[in-house]
Amino acid sequence: QVQLVESGGGSVQPGGSLRLSCTVSGFILENYIVKFYRQEAGMERELVALITSGGGSFYTNSVKDRFLIFRDNTKNTVYLQMNSLKPEDTAMYLCNAYVDDRNNYWGQGTQVTVSS
Repeated sequence: QVQLVESGGGSVQPGGSLRLSCTVSGFILENYIVKFYRQEAGMERELVALITSGGGSFYTNSVKDRFLIFRDNTKNTVYLQMNSLKPEDTAMYLCNAYVDDRNNYWGQGTQVTVSS
């Protein structure tokens, strides 16, 4: 059974850190491009970071030098380390694993709230 689960969200103060996890079962994650998106209520979904099967990465400008995406293939998991969090990072964070339109999986999301 294919399953993709995000975890690690929560509430932190500005300047704090969180590590999100995207763990899958039912397929081999290392073959997939994995993306973290975020979305606030009523707003468009925004691509935050991605990691390719070869280990290449991309970050949206607002999180460069603060966020790090990396994968542990032995655990079938991709992580998003988020440091120096800001209130504007508050959103639902969603993980997507993609190879092609037939192999395109989404998790249920994990909420990140940054406030003092």
